[in-house]
Amino acid sequence: MAKLNYKEQANALSEAIDIAIDSVKKFPPKGFDETHLNHFITTYLEFKNNALNPEPQYRNSQSLAYIKSDVFTYFQEGSGDAVNDFWKQVGERNLGFLRENKLVKILKREKIKNRIEYDFLIDVIVPYQQEGLINAAEAKQLAKMLAEFEKKMH
Repeated sequence: MAKLNYKEQANALSEAIDIAIDSVKKFPPKGFDETHLNHFITTYLEFKNNALNPEPQYRNSQSLAYIKSDVFTYFQEGSGDAVNDFWKQVGERNLGFLRENKLVKILKREKIKNRIEYDFLIDVIVPYQQEGLINAAEAKQLAKMLAEFEKKMH
């Protein structure tokens, strides 16, 4: 995304959040019942409010990066009609957000670069292994990177 000011970034993210809600309403993911759908919508509306109306101390690009990470995690790592519809609409509206495979980038780099990547790996390493998205060697490599990053945090 080009260098935009906070308001421009927050507005683009807000529009992506509206698309996310719309996509999930149109194409509820497998296993989503009304409770899941309502929780998703409530959570994403909260992300939108936090981006557009932050506390003064959180009106910065780093705080927005955390919200962006929360918003995009499902759509970066998920699959299905809702995910495909989301990325199609984001592309059509030229919002500047691109789908990326964070896991491949981290494995190639052989290093976790920040807390967002660390949190992401903590969230996905077990399910990815269970779903066969990563093999045992990759899981072992990721576990080693997590341990190395944890040492730096302390």
